[in-house]
Amino acid sequence: MSLSDDRQSAYSRALQARGGRLPPGGMPGPEILDSWLRCMQAGLDSRGAAPIAVVDAADLARRRERAEVTRRLAQAELETLAQQIAGSNFLLAFADRDGVILDLFCDNRFSMSGSDADILPGSCWREALCGTNGLGTALATGQSVAVTGLEHYFLHLGDLSCTATPVRDAHGAVVGVLDASSYFESRQRHTQALVRMAATNMENGLFIHQMRSRFVLAIHPRPEFLGTLSAGLLAFDDEGRLVALNDGGRQLLQGSTGVPGASFEELFGEPFEPVLARLRRNGELRLRDAFGSSLVATCVSRPAERRVAGPVAARPARAAAIPPPPQTAPEMVADDPAVAEALHLVEAAVRIGAPILIQGETGSGKEMLARHAHRASGREGPFVAVNCGALPDELFEAELFGYAGGAFTGARREGSAGLIASADGGTLLLDEVREMPLHLQAALLRFLDDQLVRPVGGTAARRVEVQVLAATNTDLADEVAARRFRADLLYRLNTVCVALPPLRQRRDFAAAARHLLAALDRHATLTDEAIERLAQHTWPGNFRELRSVLTRALLAGADARTPSRLERHHIDRLLPPPHEAPAGASALRLGAAETVRREYERTGGNVSQTSRNLGISRTTVYRHLRATPL
Repeated sequence: MSLSDDRQSAYSRALQARGGRLPPGGMPGPEILDSWLRCMQAGLDSRGAAPIAVVDAADLARRRERAEVTRRLAQAELETLAQQIAGSNFLLAFADRDGVILDLFCDNRFSMSGSDADILPGSCWREALCGTNGLGTALATGQSVAVTGLEHYFLHLGDLSCTATPVRDAHGAVVGVLDASSYFESRQRHTQALVRMAATNMENGLFIHQMRSRFVLAIHPRPEFLGTLSAGLLAFDDEGRLVALNDGGRQLLQGSTGVPGASFEELFGEPFEPVLARLRRNGELRLRDAFGSSLVATCVSRPAERRVAGPVAARPARAAAIPPPPQTAPEMVADDPAVAEALHLVEAAVRIGAPILIQGETGSGKEMLARHAHRASGREGPFVAVNCGALPDELFEAELFGYAGGAFTGARREGSAGLIASADGGTLLLDEVREMPLHLQAALLRFLDDQLVRPVGGTAARRVEVQVLAATNTDLADEVAARRFRADLLYRLNTVCVALPPLRQRRDFAAAARHLLAALDRHATLTDEAIERLAQHTWPGNFRELRSVLTRALLAGADARTPSRLERHHIDRLLPPPHEAPAGASALRLGAAETVRREYERTGGNVSQTSRNLGISRTTVYRHLRATPL
């Protein structure tokens, strides 16, 4: 490849700016050299430390909420990737379009080096800040990229290998990026292909979600590939105009009039309505594009039937962002008596502003119940959820109560209002409240008594009016007895105490499973046989585990003729074999323990991997392992 003299000169200057250090393989390719050039022009010093910026907990919570649908798809893919590359000393990350990491999956051994010290949720890895790196450079170029060893602009990152792929929405806009990193010596060459496949899975799921009010057709030259990643997806409006198409669709219609706005008849030479009628009757059919190429098509999603009462109103303009779920849909299924009682109790409690303690296993719906309490309260302020287990001890007080500018090293000049203040006029959920450092529990108790927030390093207190809820998956009375939790704080928090049953004990399991599936894909259905198979599982991860299984089942794809119909065989391949157990509560606990034991053995005795796969904490894994000795 020949380069112009100007280009070669620019590359030479970029190489000099990083001390002349080259990767072991010699001069890298132009995508890395172009990145080095951008880093040099941004004034980055490759021999220093990358200036990693970390957003505060409130900003991270807002970013996660904005990316809710994309995150849900990303989490399913990260879990699958973690299983595919287990044991390869890896870190998996999903970041938003600004390069801020929202979620991480990490092999224990990845933390053996200091290079990962700043790779944490909330850290920003834009190329303009952190130099050439997989995540940041993929965002900067909009392309998949692999950055190996000393190809990183900052030399102290030279022991890492990163591969990243941008994720685009139905309109082609970048909405995030998937990244897989490992230590250079343990790098796996197939990882980049796996990350690209995961990103494509996400894009297809996001496409169908965003186009759920349209007719979405899958096309491919061969019918057996309609449910695979190589299929093209085309979204049409009611008049048969092309609204959007995925990358597979662009490749299959390359050279034709396959651009948004084109009519179905221009693309395939047939009127739209008769084709839809044939698809309804036959499930799939053959079409010919404008160049005569034969394609098989099937309808994977269609608009719900519209109910019109009175005159038809003008259709509102479609928003560019992912639309929120319909506000008329119920947020929780409460056909189980214990769940219905919990709902009524929190509704009564928020009317008088009493603190509420929600107890339940990991993933049993504690945050959903807290959000229901917020809606029932009628408060106009925001709902702010704080994961007490995710905040580092040294920053816990500053994140919760805020801080004055310059209060400590690394503090922002303008200071921070804190998470409690950000919930003013709304609701504050303290999730995993048991993880709150003991020395800060007194400060929280004082706030509950006087509703005054005292920022770290500040002199003036601010009155904040919030509805406080706390959630835990442990018995706080035991924690008090072990002197890990303050008794007076427990008495204050459990003014009203509600307990949610685990998923395996709920009498409304079928309704809950179908409700959760509808939230993922409103056109999808579960057969009775699939429900029966799901009910045989013990669900130690509860709704979090169920959501993961249903998401993976949808992404794996059902039959081409009935793409949204999940049957027993779709579930069978995602769950361990069912086991027989005697009736009774003790048998349920034993079943959960046996599920954890089997997953623990399947992962080669990796506790962290077991906890990620099942959506439960490592503490819960250890507890179940003790219940089923080898």
